[in-house]
Amino acid sequence: MLDSDDLCRHSTRAGNGGDSSFRVEWVTIDLSADPITLTAALVDIPSVSKDEALIADVVEKALREQTRGFEILRHGNTVLARTNRGLPSRVILAGHLDTVPIADNVPSRFEVGPDGERQLWGCGTVDMKSGDAVFLHLAATVADPVHDLTLIFYDCEEIAAEFNGLGRIERELPEWLEGDLAVLGEPSGGWVEAGCQGTLRVRLTTAGVRAHTARAWLGDNAIHRLAPILDRLSSYRAREVEIDGCVYREGLSAVRVSGGVAGNVVPDVAEVDVNFRFAPDRTLDQATEHVREVFSGLELDFERTDGAPGALPGLSAPAAKDLIEIVHAHGSGGVRAKYGWTDVSRFAARGIPAINFGPGDPNLAHKRDEHLPVDQITQVTSMLRSYLTGDKN
Repeated sequence: MLDSDDLCRHSTRAGNGGDSSFRVEWVTIDLSADPITLTAALVDIPSVSKDEALIADVVEKALREQTRGFEILRHGNTVLARTNRGLPSRVILAGHLDTVPIADNVPSRFEVGPDGERQLWGCGTVDMKSGDAVFLHLAATVADPVHDLTLIFYDCEEIAAEFNGLGRIERELPEWLEGDLAVLGEPSGGWVEAGCQGTLRVRLTTAGVRAHTARAWLGDNAIHRLAPILDRLSSYRAREVEIDGCVYREGLSAVRVSGGVAGNVVPDVAEVDVNFRFAPDRTLDQATEHVREVFSGLELDFERTDGAPGALPGLSAPAAKDLIEIVHAHGSGGVRAKYGWTDVSRFAARGIPAINFGPGDPNLAHKRDEHLPVDQITQVTSMLRSYLTGDKN
């Protein structure tokens, strides 16, 4: 819900399934406004992966006009800002600007939940425009932080790793990723979610012999050859691993099956894509080898199509401890493992402690009914403000 006089002017048009039915004509955002209002304004700027130019324009303009003491840089559709006050520590606040495809859930709307709590609904409310709004608001309103700050708002996180804007910054501007702690605004319900699991995708391909289904005995059905693969997946027992008091649970899942030529043809090729979410005590190569072992002895071709390592919790770093103390003192959450993969992995690989900390229930990310209680935005803002100003009260 936008105040069109202060935040945004928009118009609608017919689209395909709602994915393109909402178009923003021009936008300005007020970083000093309540971060709840700011979240709604960001949600109302469609920014599906590879279509982040408008929201990056808006964020860049707001940072240039409404903040002081920041060096600001635009790199593609990633916006970077940092202070250089010479303070003894540097904290990185990073969040992605893109969302999954819109599912008739833009523009945003406010509702009252079953317990009377005020909720904000819309694509990206959870993952992760509320986190972005918190970071932007704090950049404009924290006058004297005790840490130098780096802010990174990047593109293409929700699609294959090769397009990830943070990965591009890591390759081309690595000095922007230097710091003592990185906070990713991923949804965590106001908890500190430590580290992250790694993710791996492999494609298993079976080969057969094509034939007419009227003479099926002359062929060898490649789809039927998928059966032992699916049997092993259904009987797989996932590990649970405790690291620094955080329990990570692994998972091995079929995520795509493909095969078939025509309704009267025995297929000669079939494929199944398998996703492995693995605990951060395994390297990417170790995870790959484990998946090979699961399917050993079967007649198939094995191809790793995508993968990213996990990140160990890193909770013992001094900069992380200070934030954890504030979260515990606030009483709204604690520390737990991050099951999904996030870009904390990139920082951990560089030796920088990194955590996930933002509003919203991660179980609602990417859903058509994505929403969050607005009190979480207020709480996360308050806790991060205390951390950045050194006020632990």
